[in-house]
Amino acid sequence: MAIAAHPGDAIFSMGPAVAQHIYNGGSGVLVSLSLGEKGARTVTPAEYGQMQREAMNKAAKAIGAVAEFLTYPDAEIPSGDRIAYEVCDLIRKHRPRVVVTHWQGSWHKDHQNTFLVVRDAIFYGGLNAIKRDLPAHFASRLLFAENWEDPANYRPDLYLDITTVYDAWIKACEAFPMWEGGNGKFRYRDHYQSLAVMRGTLAGCKYAVTLMKDPGERGPVLRQLG
Repeated sequence: MAIAAHPGDAIFSMGPAVAQHIYNGGSGVLVSLSLGEKGARTVTPAEYGQMQREAMNKAAKAIGAVAEFLTYPDAEIPSGDRIAYEVCDLIRKHRPRVVVTHWQGSWHKDHQNTFLVVRDAIFYGGLNAIKRDLPAHFASRLLFAENWEDPANYRPDLYLDITTVYDAWIKACEAFPMWEGGNGKFRYRDHYQSLAVMRGTLAGCKYAVTLMKDPGERGPVLRQLG
């Protein structure tokens, strides 16, 4: 399950990991906490929000994932229990083993709050004592995607070969007009395609993405060195 502040984040930075998991026989869910409706200069928020929703549905279909939406206002995603319980309910509904989201080292308020929400939602989701409509489910692993807006102290702990799903991922990205970086926007295509190539060279494959482990994740136990 990828949990992102905006639809583009779910596909551009978290989508490759979800696509690769689906390709290997798993299932995937893309959750957007807002529609990112305030991200266009020449389109009204209502119109752009609908465009974003349609793009997300099309992109999810391209990689075989399911799209889920919460409709908090773009640039105003809160933290706190109300939204955390809504995300908790989605975790209990889809029962993921792995959750991928934003790293906290971001200059973007929505991304910072998404980080906080996801940590609380995973905690609430796994507690049997918290009664919701669905039974408890604990997502046992939390990972953070490499996002151009979340760079502070990001650490590329894991390299994931996405060569087999690269074309499907690019097709998914192309569902979003912002992918081309027009209208003075960030050059998303150039950045994420180049990043996949660069990470691939370091990983010894054609295309790769990196993921950061939760700093609280326990490391493997070594019985001996060497």
